[in-house]
Amino acid sequence: MATVTKETIGLLNEKLTLKLEKTDYLPAFEKSLKEYSKKANIPGFRKGMVPAGLIKKMYGASLFTDEVLRTVDRELIKYLETEKLNIFAQPLPLEMDIRQLDMNNPIDYNFHFEVGMKPEFKLADLSKAKMTRHKVIVTEKMIETEITRLQNRYGNMSEPESVTTEENVLNVSFIETDDNGNEVKGGIKKDNSLLVKYFSEKFRSKWMGRKKDDSEIVQLKTAFDEKEREWIISDLGMDKEDVTMADKYFKIVITKVGLLEKKKLGDEFYKQLYPNEEVMTEADFRNKVKEEIQAYWDNQAKSQLQHMAYHELLDETTIEFPEAFLKKWMKTQGEKERTDEEIESEFPTFKNQLKWTLISERIVIENNIQVQPDELRNFAKQQLFGYMGMAATGDDQPWVNEYVEKMMKDRKYIEDAYNRIQTQKIFDWAETQVNATEKEIVMEEFVKLQEEHQHHQH
Repeated sequence: MATVTKETIGLLNEKLTLKLEKTDYLPAFEKSLKEYSKKANIPGFRKGMVPAGLIKKMYGASLFTDEVLRTVDRELIKYLETEKLNIFAQPLPLEMDIRQLDMNNPIDYNFHFEVGMKPEFKLADLSKAKMTRHKVIVTEKMIETEITRLQNRYGNMSEPESVTTEENVLNVSFIETDDNGNEVKGGIKKDNSLLVKYFSEKFRSKWMGRKKDDSEIVQLKTAFDEKEREWIISDLGMDKEDVTMADKYFKIVITKVGLLEKKKLGDEFYKQLYPNEEVMTEADFRNKVKEEIQAYWDNQAKSQLQHMAYHELLDETTIEFPEAFLKKWMKTQGEKERTDEEIESEFPTFKNQLKWTLISERIVIENNIQVQPDELRNFAKQQLFGYMGMAATGDDQPWVNEYVEKMMKDRKYIEDAYNRIQTQKIFDWAETQVNATEKEIVMEEFVKLQEEHQHHQH
């Protein structure tokens, strides 16, 4: 009868020794020989009439090895399940040389394995962490900026004959030239679209009265101010960090003149934006825009708070790991074996990911966090509408349901959706545990805090 003994060899690191008696595997080996002889198709013998001795000589060694290793796997799994050992990954075999397996001399064998044990730990107490829930103040300027953006987005583009204002849109072709305006052979050519006001203030007047097919030779450093110049240089496929790029000359040819006519405020515009809501007056419209801006920044603040909770859990939860075992296990993963130096370099990130996995598992189990099929279906619907830029109206249409049911049969998609929904539920739970101090803040300061936090985390 197979037996397993356990020996501690390090922190959360155990050695398992599986003693396999020949009676554990021999009957199965002899049975597999008989079954193989019935199926074997060897020239000179009728099927099923091949002598057992010949089968053993030809295939016995391979069948013997397979049966012994199959028995080892079965007994090891049974032991782990019976003892309820909470281990990382899979047991790693130690000192295993299958050449020791001899079908002509069946004996008792010892097989050794190394396992890493999952640790016991206590979650950090989020209620004791000092955190701030920011409330961005929505100003009149923010409302005006958003209304202008909406008017431009839903406005109409006309095609006047010539340039008359800094608000004109120019469809242009950039053609690289020398300082005399001669085209550079093999130089850069690129179409673009930009407003006249994107040019430097001194340069804008050169475009007034210009029409389709008119052109101008420009040097980038004089035609554009720094911010716009960096964008143009990048769009032309050049390195914006290279200061010499600003010295280059281009011929800019107008291919079309356009003028964006803003959508006028009024009942038609309000219904276009909010077809299912009571937005009757400009005051209603401004309030609705303010609500949407506030909802956006509230969501940003919520994400910021949840991100802080994540780092609090990760940084303040103490968990010990069987590091030696995990590094050995990492070396067995992937097609190409990694060097010790590569393992040491990758291990801190791997350990952090593993730590968050353990924390997540604990939160899910202790709080009975579940993801229901209806939540997966709704996730698929919302994602579909997001891709198509539609509001989630009429989501009971047949084509929508057909798409959702198709996604529900995609195993990879379901696994990804499940993990994303579960992760969000974990963060939602974490948020409820935080005793955050409410604080009003202006948008610019909040954005600065976000940037500083991201920079700190990287």
